[in-house]
Amino acid sequence: MADLLAKLMNDLENSVPGSSPLPPVDSWNPALSGDIDIRIDHSGKWFHEGTEFQRESLVKLFSNILKKEGGDYYLVTPVEKWRIQVDEVPFMVTRVERLTHDGQQALVFFTSAGDRVVASGANPLRIALGKHGEPRPYLLVRGGMEGLLARSVYYQLAEYVEPGPEKEKAALGVYSLGVFFPLE
Repeated sequence: MADLLAKLMNDLENSVPGSSPLPPVDSWNPALSGDIDIRIDHSGKWFHEGTEFQRESLVKLFSNILKKEGGDYYLVTPVEKWRIQVDEVPFMVTRVERLTHDGQQALVFFTSAGDRVVASGANPLRIALGKHGEPRPYLLVRGGMEGLLARSVYYQLAEYVEPGPEKEKAALGVYSLGVFFPLE
């Protein structure tokens, strides 16, 4: 398993030229500067004063300084902390790739804000039920913040479904880095 993870991380790091690590927002704890009229809607779109952000680079920049504390979300720098509104979760997972190495599988998810996340024990998939009983699939992206899987991504996962390790429960789901994630 360690070989697959090491290869995967190396491949991911080398796949985006000029990419850099995220800023250490978890270590930044300035006093609250106030509320700012920025909202992330249920589909991961960013709005300022009711107008959708048109520049993808601005969304990526702001998502890199996004932090969750309790149930609130903030844009933080070492000296400022602005509370924003998030309708459901801050990220939309728009794509998944299945990679295999020496018979081991890894599912790599991509968000609309440019994050690449491997489903694992540290970044689990979970299914919740929506208001009308429909499945709502989420992936832990980073810092306690989740992403909602786009419907097309959830349907793509259905192609990878297999029985879980506990045959008597007949759970169906997917494996990534040796961890089983039920999808029902």
